[in-house]
Amino acid sequence: MANKRWDDYIEDAAICAIKTVQSITGADQINALGFCVGGTILSNALAVLAAREDKPVASATFLTTLIDFTDTGILDVFIDENFVKFREMQMGKGGLLKGQDLASTFSFLRPNDLVWNYVVGNYLKGETPPPFDLLYWNSDSTNLPGPFYAWYLRNTYLENNLIKPGKATVCGEKIDLRKVDMPVYLYGSREDHIVPIGGAYASTQVFPGKKRFMMGASGHIAGVINPPAAGKRSHWVRNDDKFPVNVNDWIEGAQEKPGSWWEDWAHWLKGHAGKQIAAPKTYGKGTKFKAIEAAPGRYVKAKA
Repeated sequence: MANKRWDDYIEDAAICAIKTVQSITGADQINALGFCVGGTILSNALAVLAAREDKPVASATFLTTLIDFTDTGILDVFIDENFVKFREMQMGKGGLLKGQDLASTFSFLRPNDLVWNYVVGNYLKGETPPPFDLLYWNSDSTNLPGPFYAWYLRNTYLENNLIKPGKATVCGEKIDLRKVDMPVYLYGSREDHIVPIGGAYASTQVFPGKKRFMMGASGHIAGVINPPAAGKRSHWVRNDDKFPVNVNDWIEGAQEKPGSWWEDWAHWLKGHAGKQIAAPKTYGKGTKFKAIEAAPGRYVKAKA
């Protein structure tokens, strides 16, 4: 994976996944979802497909996703031309960004909670940190291909090229997100330290089609992974289809509702789905798409 580029992730991952789901299900169109940088990848895949006049996606959902990188929060402190040039020289032609480096960066975005809290408790007081499912997930980092990472840094955090029509070339296409005109559901977490709420909201100014924006309580993971049965947290919505430029103006006109945002999303998604059919009894399809093994599979057990 050390030589994989941004284009490889768009063409051979996102677009390939869309085509594979179409092939297995026989559906003309599917509903797609991207979480965090997966949403950034999905937006690029949809823009590439639009440039090819191919529209296999009926609606798209973006969870805590940056597409307009104007408001990136504390990460701005880390990124300038010299830093990006250094990373390009170091691994732009090949190599890996170690998962440990990535995890440290994210931890230092909330240092009191995710770094110094454990220094005091574990190192100074000798306490064993209590088991916490979300932090276990948080620590399960992954390596990133160097060329992919270097392209991403320059074209997003440094130069914010994705929102400039025709500026970024992806998979041989000059992408223009104004052509991604399907209905979109945009979600941001109010206390997210990785994708600030203003950054998630900024996508409302990018996509030209019908939009719904949802703000959930809590942070990057806990705000998203919030099953309704738990009865936790709250969410904010507006039903007037108005999207002022500033997120604070949107929040002023929003209404807080108790519990998970999932039911709102499920209701929205139903409007973009076909008729319900029985779930298939087996995974995959024929000899071309064979099931490899039971979930979660070997991939999630690998250590970065």
